[in-house]
Amino acid sequence: MRISFLLHNGYHYGGTIRTTFTLAEELATRHEVEIVTVFRHRDRPALGLPAGVTLRHLVDLRTDSPGYDGDHPDFHRPAEVFPRGDGRWRQYSALTDTRIGEYLRGVEADVLVATRPGLVVHLARQARRGPVLVGQEHLTLAGHGYRLRRDIGHEYRLLDAVTTVTEVDARAYRKLGLTGVRIESVPNSVPAPTLPPADPAARTVVAAGRLTRVKRYDVLIDAFAEVAADHPDWKLRIYGSGDAIQDVGGELARRIEERGLGGRAFLMGSVTPMEPEWVKGSIAVVTSQRESFGMTIVEAMRSGLAVVSTDCPHGPREIIEDGVDGRLVPVDDVAAVVEALRGLVEDDELRAKTARAALASSERFDPVRIAARHEALWTELVGKGASRRTHARGRAWLHHRVGVGVDAVYALKARAGRLVRGTRGRFRTRFR
Repeated sequence: MRISFLLHNGYHYGGTIRTTFTLAEELATRHEVEIVTVFRHRDRPALGLPAGVTLRHLVDLRTDSPGYDGDHPDFHRPAEVFPRGDGRWRQYSALTDTRIGEYLRGVEADVLVATRPGLVVHLARQARRGPVLVGQEHLTLAGHGYRLRRDIGHEYRLLDAVTTVTEVDARAYRKLGLTGVRIESVPNSVPAPTLPPADPAARTVVAAGRLTRVKRYDVLIDAFAEVAADHPDWKLRIYGSGDAIQDVGGELARRIEERGLGGRAFLMGSVTPMEPEWVKGSIAVVTSQRESFGMTIVEAMRSGLAVVSTDCPHGPREIIEDGVDGRLVPVDDVAAVVEALRGLVEDDELRAKTARAALASSERFDPVRIAARHEALWTELVGKGASRRTHARGRAWLHHRVGVGVDAVYALKARAGRLVRGTRGRFRTRFR
């Protein structure tokens, strides 16, 4: 098969990029595979180029490149095809509308795969009929706003398949009533580690992820403080940094000091790759309020760590069997984290047994097995022939007209919000 993936920016970091590169590399051992990235902002991909895979870009953001597109007049005009409900909308433009459309109409492929909702909408609206059209959900349906869910419910009807990373999310998509569209859950894959498994005798707890409030590292620090009071030889290492929206690193550093954990709990910053860091610990902890999948859980398990995770939506319960290859605890429950963590810290045999079970069960996320699941689905769909569904003219017109009204309401709300914030700012300045 000829397979083409459409990605937001393959030159950056991120879970979607990493899992797409891993899947593409495995498929490339048997198929002709390319990754088309909408944006390119650096000379080399941050994660390296997947072996056997062609990587090409549509819009060049490198200011020192002869192909720099930032001066193109359409680069500064708003996107009309890429949906406004997708959080990346402001990064897209009339230029991306055109370039993505040209790619989708001209690409010679048996399977076209788009990897975020805004790009899946492009797939539905602009791809020529012929290739099998697959939308991948790397987040969750419930995590998208009303505007984007509205477009998903309308545009995804023209696809051949939608894949999610959890069965819970697949069930949510099935409730949309996308008649004739195959909806399957296929988890992300994690390659087998190149290093020996972690030593279960190591007295280090490891966590990794963005330093944002949703990860609830404050819960982890508080729980570790209680355990460390009785086990001062244990250490906690938290890997990661904030993102463009939020960074609670300063708050966490202060919390570490307030809990008297100086010299025992550390904010390690972002490290790539994480594999050498995972194997320095024996227990991994995830305290998130929500996860779209739980990639770090699988990474830790594949490195031979026992994992304590919150039983948050959507992924952990589909990765961990509680009491067998890890522990699941309620969200935002410090006492539950303390109990689970203490159980593993104080029982060397239980920790080692849990780690062995984690190592064995995590093999189901190996790229060979995950790629085979995608491959089986796509082969079946190619054999049946791609859908040639189209929107009824009246329905498409109505969706568009209602969408214009919805966008106008959102624009008014945003303008009102800016006005209120500006008024508050002037009031505070005047009476300070």
